[in-house]
Amino acid sequence: MKLFYIFLILFLFLSCSFDNKTGIWKNENNNFKQKKIFNDFKKIGNNKKSFDEVIEYKKKYIFKIPNKINNDKWEDIFFNQFNNYINFAYNDQKNIIFKSKKISKHKLSKKFLFNEGNLVLTDHYGNLIIFSLKEKKIITKFNFYKKKYPNLNKNLNIILKENIIYVTDNLGFIYAFDYKKNKILWAQDNKIPFRSNLKIKNNKLIASDQNNIIYLFDINNGNILKLIPTEETKIKNSFINNLSLNDESFFMLNSYGSLYSIDNKSTKIKWMINLNQSLDINTSNLFNGHQLINNNHYIIVSSQDSTYVINSKNGSINSKFNIISNIKPLLVDNYLFLISSNNLFICIDIINSEIVYSLKINQKIANFLDIKKQIELFDDIFIANNRILVVLKSGYLAEFEMTGNLKNIFKLPAKIYSNLIFVNNSILYLDNKNRLILLG
Repeated sequence: MKLFYIFLILFLFLSCSFDNKTGIWKNENNNFKQKKIFNDFKKIGNNKKSFDEVIEYKKKYIFKIPNKINNDKWEDIFFNQFNNYINFAYNDQKNIIFKSKKISKHKLSKKFLFNEGNLVLTDHYGNLIIFSLKEKKIITKFNFYKKKYPNLNKNLNIILKENIIYVTDNLGFIYAFDYKKNKILWAQDNKIPFRSNLKIKNNKLIASDQNNIIYLFDINNGNILKLIPTEETKIKNSFINNLSLNDESFFMLNSYGSLYSIDNKSTKIKWMINLNQSLDINTSNLFNGHQLINNNHYIIVSSQDSTYVINSKNGSINSKFNIISNIKPLLVDNYLFLISSNNLFICIDIINSEIVYSLKINQKIANFLDIKKQIELFDDIFIANNRILVVLKSGYLAEFEMTGNLKNIFKLPAKIYSNLIFVNNSILYLDNKNRLILLG
């Protein structure tokens, strides 16, 4: 009997020592809790080389080009709730109609907004600047911080609804400013820096902070309606949490590489999926990628490893391509256009998960210009005047037909510093001297 009890005690001791369920031992408690949180995540692995193949266009693919729109406002830095572009109309002359004087002595943000003939710009000193195209001058300049934090750069995240600018920043402040009345409507100090673009849905302002917490604010007073925690990363990387909406849900891709779908009405999490392909589960693991885009049915995620087409209803992966996109991709109907990190211009049929064509964009540009092959850096991709418009950092615009045929390349009359926006049949951007350029 004594021998039986000795064996029983030894068995219990060894079982507890290697226990991986209770987590009661000090040296494993924290690690186990952390791992358990992520057990339910769908994890995507990648062991293939990046796609690097030239594929010729086949006539079996028929492109449906959406109607051109003469857009008259740009109230979201990514244009709309989907973060995707429509078929913009603009004047093909591309002549300078107007060039402003220097707008700010401080560095301007590359993203700006437009409504009712007014541009909304921000600089790193914290200024909100309202520039009237009609009057061709600054009509309002407001600084929430006044002389506070003079040595700190202020990174302002902005979104516009009618004449009210909603702002979050890297200091943790959130406020609403009526630029027509030149008046602060409300302001809150969140204490934790914000780190995402902004969205508005059902009178809720949606934002995220550097700890990957999603906030839902009442746009009328700035009160917090709900907090939705997601995974926090120990090391802050260069990826900025990104928000995108469709008619039913809003989505956030956080710095851990997790994509969340949250119901617009109930604000409950519908599904989540982790796209960080590292096998290291530690939350210090870094993720990088581009802004989400969607078309109500599919979400496109372009990470540092792959490009995913994800069903927006349930989070299932429709297709995954070993393609790393250099810039935010573009969805036109059911076709995805992107430029890969190895400088391929690629079109993908997202319904059938097929690559329609893939061409060496550098070679196409070099042949068109009759120059030696050069490495080009690309800044953005649009659909405008029924063509795919690729913006080069060197200040050139390349116009492609939907089939990948290069039709034209032209150099802008002034260097590009900011994003381009298309409004009132014209192109607006900032040059490298903080001047506004209007082309028409």
